[in-house]
Amino acid sequence: MNRRKFLAILGSAGVASALGTSKVAKAGGGTHTWPYYENSYGILHDTTRCIGCRNCEEGCNKVNNLPKPDNPFNDLSVMNKSRRMTPTAWTVVNKYELDGKPVFRKSQCFHCNDPACASACFAKCFQKQPNGSVTYDDSQCVGCRYCMIACPFYVPSFEYDDAWDPRVVKCTFCELRLKEGKLPGCVESCPMDALTFGRRADLIKVARARIKDNPDKYTDYIYGEWDAGGTAWMVLAPIAPDVADKKHSRIETGHEFKELGLDTHLGNRPMGELTYGALGAVPMIVAFWPVLFGGAYAISKRREAIHMAETEAIVRETKEDVVNAMDAAVRKIAETQGPGAADAACQAMADAMKTREEACAHCGHHGEDK
Repeated sequence: MNRRKFLAILGSAGVASALGTSKVAKAGGGTHTWPYYENSYGILHDTTRCIGCRNCEEGCNKVNNLPKPDNPFNDLSVMNKSRRMTPTAWTVVNKYELDGKPVFRKSQCFHCNDPACASACFAKCFQKQPNGSVTYDDSQCVGCRYCMIACPFYVPSFEYDDAWDPRVVKCTFCELRLKEGKLPGCVESCPMDALTFGRRADLIKVARARIKDNPDKYTDYIYGEWDAGGTAWMVLAPIAPDVADKKHSRIETGHEFKELGLDTHLGNRPMGELTYGALGAVPMIVAFWPVLFGGAYAISKRREAIHMAETEAIVRETKEDVVNAMDAAVRKIAETQGPGAADAACQAMADAMKTREEACAHCGHHGEDK
């Protein structure tokens, strides 16, 4: 079972009312569980221009004050194997082979229009901002990592090495720099203009113009325009050299994007729809768990009280039977052996009871309870 099908099942099993009042999305008629910001920013990554220099990684590292990597940024041999984001590397460049030719693609948070991480987070740590960024506030985070499960791009990472205050970590879209009117660190550091920052709607126009002007260079599709309900980070891919029909759109096969490590089966519905229905019920569970478990505790205590009452009744009945038997024995002794023998028998039984009570007191029990 793939992730999308799993999330779909969770969503269908969720509380329908948790969807609340959602806005109709532009992408494929789905419903946004978060506001859709028409004028938000985005970044267009043109992989035909990327040379794999890793300057974007260095720029991200610098503006976010991240620890230096084990291998310096000018060491391009790290791209010989696939890498993913970590708590100390919020973006990485990987090398792919497209029909025998190397192509480089930068990976980071896609900053979805309707982020699944935000829909899955019952603590509301993730928020979609009007500027296009998806931000994270660790002050309320409980470390459940539902966001990591929900993300269709496998982006968020967790600070497992921090035993006291671990966080979920990902690219922030340099949201603080945007507020200051600055470019994201990766965009500012790119020497080949492979990363273009601007209004998302304008970037889509730029991408379509490039595809139209260079039909033999680009795959006729903008990854992220509609995928997973649309993302702030969009990708252009080169056209495969062995494709005979240059006019045919690869949206059906997704050959080029698959070769660049991108999931082409996410569909155009917002991924938040698939998580919000199920995980949106978590606050309800959190709110009512004291009632549920309190009720279970009360039932357990009631059963215990009934058991104790039944036990005490059995003890009383047994004690009465023993006393009656002892009285009958004393009367029989008095009738057959005389009053003196009966008095001796009573004294012997009294001594025996006293010895038993002392033994019970020594081991922590009470004669009356036994």
